[in-house]
Amino acid sequence: MERILDLYALPYDPLYPVVCYDERPCFLIGDQIEPLALQSGRVRKEHYAYEKLGSCSLLAGIEPLTGNRLAQVHSQRTKHEYTLFCQSLATQYPNALKIRLVQDTLNTHDISAFYENLPADEALALANRFEFYYTPKSASWLNMIEIEFSALSRACLHRRIPTMQQLEREVLALVKERHNKQIKINWQFSVQSARAKLNSHYVKVQNDNQKFSTS
Repeated sequence: MERILDLYALPYDPLYPVVCYDERPCFLIGDQIEPLALQSGRVRKEHYAYEKLGSCSLLAGIEPLTGNRLAQVHSQRTKHEYTLFCQSLATQYPNALKIRLVQDTLNTHDISAFYENLPADEALALANRFEFYYTPKSASWLNMIEIEFSALSRACLHRRIPTMQQLEREVLALVKERHNKQIKINWQFSVQSARAKLNSHYVKVQNDNQKFSTS
């Protein structure tokens, strides 16, 4: 946790961009009965009955300090899709020496994905573009992409969307709009905050951490 919080506190450096990445399942939902026609000034009404039409996966990354975004929609989220996303991310930052990628510890999130989907020379070249930072178990809140997913859910993904094509069209349009507006994330939780607010957990690891307690 502290390694990630320390990373977030660094000043912006275009040669070492910090990008937060994750994947979100999206369920495709259709109406069994067509909703009532939308009328001006009235809330849209839909029938309670719906049908499940499968699922897909939204892969997304955000650079919190600049508002740069990248998103892709795929039918699944295997090492193949992860590799495709990282290739696109590397292309988006051609001048970066290292892309510092914050992600969780899912078994697809490592350079073995590159070697299983690319020739060894291309896999190594892609791996050398990244520096991985992993969130602790059960600490997805540390990954700022979750804030972006929450915004996308409220603006788009909360509705019934029946096809992957429609979902991809609407979500990517929204991500592009937010990218163009350069909507940033102002992260406030710091190493110092963690040591004070989570002090009981620190003390379990090392009793001398009591010195960080504010009580």
